[in-house]
Amino acid sequence: MDKKLADSLYKKAVGYTATEKTTEYSPDGEVVRKKVVSKHFPPDISALKAYLELVSDGEDLEAMTDEELEAEKQRLLKQLEETKNATGKA
Repeated sequence: MDKKLADSLYKKAVGYTATEKTTEYSPDGEVVRKKVVSKHFPPDISALKAYLELVSDGEDLEAMTDEELEAEKQRLLKQLEETKNATGKA
């Protein structure tokens, strides 16, 4: 499995914040305004399910209930937060 794909899927599964930069130009091509906005993308349960299927050890994730998937999502979010705190990354 491609690590970049797995990392991207994990990121979407647990949610993330991205910075979006936009620049507006006048009709003569001069910069009128630059804007930087942070956008939060919430966790995606479908991405979580796909990620778990990719990394599972043969478990039948299709049989998981929504409650079990939500519990697994919360476990992964807690693990991610602990990793961030341990490494000092925000």
